[in-house]
Amino acid sequence: MLRKAVITLFALFLCLRGGAQIVNSLRVDRETYMMYASARMQQFNPDNLAVADSLYSRGVAQNNYRLKCYALAIEFPVRYFLGEQERMDECIEEIRSMVGERKDVRTFYLGVIHEWCQYLLNEGRISEAMLEAREMERIAIAEKNALGKLYSHRIIGLIQSERTNAYLAVDNFTKAVRYCREAHAEHELPNLYILIAQELIHLKDFITAEDYCIKAEEYQDFYPSIRIKALMTRAYLYNARGWNNAFWTTYATLTADPLYAVQADADSRHTMDAAYLRSRGLFAEALAAADSLATARDRHDVKHGIYADMGSYSDAYSELSLLLNERDSVYIRVQNEDLAILDAEMNNAQLRQEAERLKAQNNITILVGFLVMFAIAFFAILLSQWQLRQNLDEMRRKNSQALAALQKAMEAKESENNYKIKILQNRTTNRLFDYENILDI
Repeated sequence: MLRKAVITLFALFLCLRGGAQIVNSLRVDRETYMMYASARMQQFNPDNLAVADSLYSRGVAQNNYRLKCYALAIEFPVRYFLGEQERMDECIEEIRSMVGERKDVRTFYLGVIHEWCQYLLNEGRISEAMLEAREMERIAIAEKNALGKLYSHRIIGLIQSERTNAYLAVDNFTKAVRYCREAHAEHELPNLYILIAQELIHLKDFITAEDYCIKAEEYQDFYPSIRIKALMTRAYLYNARGWNNAFWTTYATLTADPLYAVQADADSRHTMDAAYLRSRGLFAEALAAADSLATARDRHDVKHGIYADMGSYSDAYSELSLLLNERDSVYIRVQNEDLAILDAEMNNAQLRQEAERLKAQNNITILVGFLVMFAIAFFAILLSQWQLRQNLDEMRRKNSQALAALQKAMEAKESENNYKIKILQNRTTNRLFDYENILDI
């Protein structure tokens, strides 16, 4: 039952801290960001659907994927609240298709998928949540993204908590603490401290569990919700240790706080009431509180202890047998989930390998195409150079022929001129000779 409280309280923590941690991770204009932030402050308000529709329409008109992503991020928590699972799935898939591969908006994408994992976990879709967390971890490792590592290990820790694997839960929450500091996301620390403390109670490491409660309480001035969570954890811890006086005092403080009724779900309150009434010896009232629990597993878990304290061992044995049957069915479900996760991860790995193969093949095709084009271009250049050389040689040949013909013509002309000159000279000589003869006469 404590594990269910862990997950439910974590979901409430996400909602209550949402306003303080909203950032303009898609870097849109101030007006759009303020619209988004305002809607996220009341993320389960059905009126947000109109805001989301308006923002999405703007995104379509402007062909702006950032506006559409913010619109879908506003819409899907409301769809969860309304129980419209199919539409919520569609919102996430559309966000994934638009920004899943974009590294420049990775903070927004990881935040959305982290919140999506939390809803999957609340709905009991454990296998899907685990696959999403593993994918976040893969992206985070590949990109050395501390925030992605924080988110993935926190979700995996919650899944292991739900599946009663306390050691694995603590291990993943502890890793998430380390990545908190790397990501400079110290605001996440108090919640992680509470999660670790609650798992340590199951491991009966009460001293370390209380140390983590103290660490978490150091943040309660900044995050009021931490006070309720720390008080609830302390109450579970004192009850588990059999420290009745400390438990009763903590219970009184807790139930007197107005935030308790707001932040703790009905099952968590009924469990706490049953534990208090049992510790007071009010067994009939404790059984009535236990009967108010939502699941048979939780009812059997609480009631068998109450019957044992009453000395009604046959009833205690009956409740314990029913509880073991429930746990057996859970064990079978867990095994089936493990097989489903393994199968899906193998399929995802095969898909990734196929994608890498196709990418490599595509790169080879592009390279070959480039080489062919280069070869064609190179051949065309060589052919052009050869043709140019042939043309130049032809021009040289023709020029040589023309020059030879011109030279021959000039030589012929020169010969002709020389001949004419000789004739002229002869005529002149003859005339002079005739003139001399005339003078002699």
